[in-house]
Formats: sequence, structure tokens, C-alpha cells
Amino acid sequence: MTRNTENQKQESPGARPVLVTSGTGKTGGRVAARLAARGVPVRAGSRSGAVPFDWSDPSGWEAALSGTDAAYVAYYPDLAAPGAPEAMSAFGEIAGRCGVRRLVLLSGRGEPQAVVAEEALRAAAGDAELTVVRSAFFAQNFSEGALLDGVLGGEVVFPAGGCTEPFVDVDDLADVVVAALCGDGGGGTVHELTGPRALTFAEAAAELTGATGREVRYVAVTGPQYAAMLQRYGVPEAEAGFLAGLFTFLLDGHNAPVTDGVEQALGRAPKPFAAFAAEAARNGAWDA
Repeated sequence: MTRNTENQKQESPGARPVLVTSGTGKTGGRVAARLAARGVPVRAGSRSGAVPFDWSDPSGWEAALSGTDAAYVAYYPDLAAPGAPEAMSAFGEIAGRCGVRRLVLLSGRGEPQAVVAEEALRAAAGDAELTVVRSAFFAQNFSEGALLDGVLGGEVVFPAGGCTEPFVDVDDLADVVVAALCGDGGGGTVHELTGPRALTFAEAAAELTGATGREVRYVAVTGPQYAAMLQRYGVPEAEAGFLAGLFTFLLDGHNAPVTDGVEQALGRAPKPFAAFAAEAARNGAWDA
């Protein structure tokens, strides 16, 4: 008996499960928890979990998708990365072959190369309904992601210059994804998600200072300086260069406008950055 068959036996009878790729990640973990709270059977795919799923190893994708009704597609490292269109095409073909009815794809806002990957998935997935969620920079990057250590150390070093960014709360994003996966509206469309107000990174640091009670300041660096810093922390040269180039491009000001994507999808306003910071502080995100 395969591991995938064992997982299916544990799922609710009569209900087809939803595959959540990157199921233990920042967005995938939230999506999986929300689906489970609704009573939806979930396959949380990850490299080391009960449902094996690895974006670098297509051999396990069909087993993870077999018998599912829908899938949340959170590609690693980024839809703008080299190889992403090919991965989306391969994943879409398998999803179509497995009879998946709905796909919800996490994408980046203002990323032309990501759109190429979006269209590759759309073209390959056959009759599956595809919803694309193009997200602004996550607020939770300051509390769970790459910028956490900077907040704890009092200096957020990033190649964003003085541009503004309408940081989106990942909880809002997860709610939009789950609504699309469950057919509650907004399916088959493109959602551009932002928070309610654009802030500079210096303004975000000031909000974090107020929420944490410790001084947090923003230190602007160039893309090459940021890439060199990543390499000092052990990030391979090619990956460091890609990330630095991507962030420099995304944070040049073209993504500054605020959208009403969260309100259109959910019928409510998105969470402000200050509310995110206060909530994360209450939950101990920066207690270390």
C-alpha cells in the first residue's frame, strides 16, 4: 500500500481532498488550517511530511494530486525564477490528468516573469478553474520570514530604498485562497492583494518599534550589497543574486498603489500593518 493511499483512507469519506503545496509554509500552513477548520480533507504537501511534495522532484506530484478536487499552488522559490514556467506546465498537465477541478496559484504582484508562469499553468491545466492571487510583500516577512532576525537585532537591512509598499497580511491572503478553493466566490479570476495603505520600510520599522517596544530601524542597501550580505549568511551566489535582483525590481515603486482586492474577494477591508504588528507582538513573534 502506498503512502498516498494511506493518506486517502484517513480522509473524510465522500469528500475529495484539497492538496496544499508547501503545506507547512507561511501561506500553505494557514490555508491548510483554514480548510481543516471547515471540515475539508487536506493533503498538506511538503518535502518531509506525510504527503511527499517537492518542487524540485516532479516524480511525486501525481501521487499527491491523485484523487484531489483542488490544489493550492505555492511555487518555490518564486514564479519569476528560472524554470518556473516549465514547472507550472508540468504540474498543470498532471493536475488535468488527475481531474483536479480548481487551482489557486500564489503569484507576485507586478512580476512580468511570474505572469509567464501563470499562463503556462493555465494552458496546461485543461478544464481546471484557475484563480491567480498576486500578492504584495507579506507583512509576516517581518515576523516569520527573512526579516525576523533584523527586527530582533534592531536593523532591517533591505534593498527597498525609500519606496512605499502596501504590505499585505498573510491571514487576509489565506482567507482569499480558501474562499476560491471552496467555491465561495472569486474563482477563476485574478486577485491583486494589498494592505489598506502603502508605507516605506522606514515607516514600517517605526510601526514595529511601537509594537515591540524596542528600536527597529531600516537600513537601505543596494541590490549588490544585499546579495553580498546573503552570501555571507550562506545563500548560494546564484540564488543570492536572483533574490537581490527580484527585490530591487519589485521595490522600485511600481507596486506602490493600493488595490481593493481583499475587499472585492472577502467583502471586508484588509488588515492594516499596525494591526498586524500589534497582533504579532501579542502572540510573541519578537519575544526572543
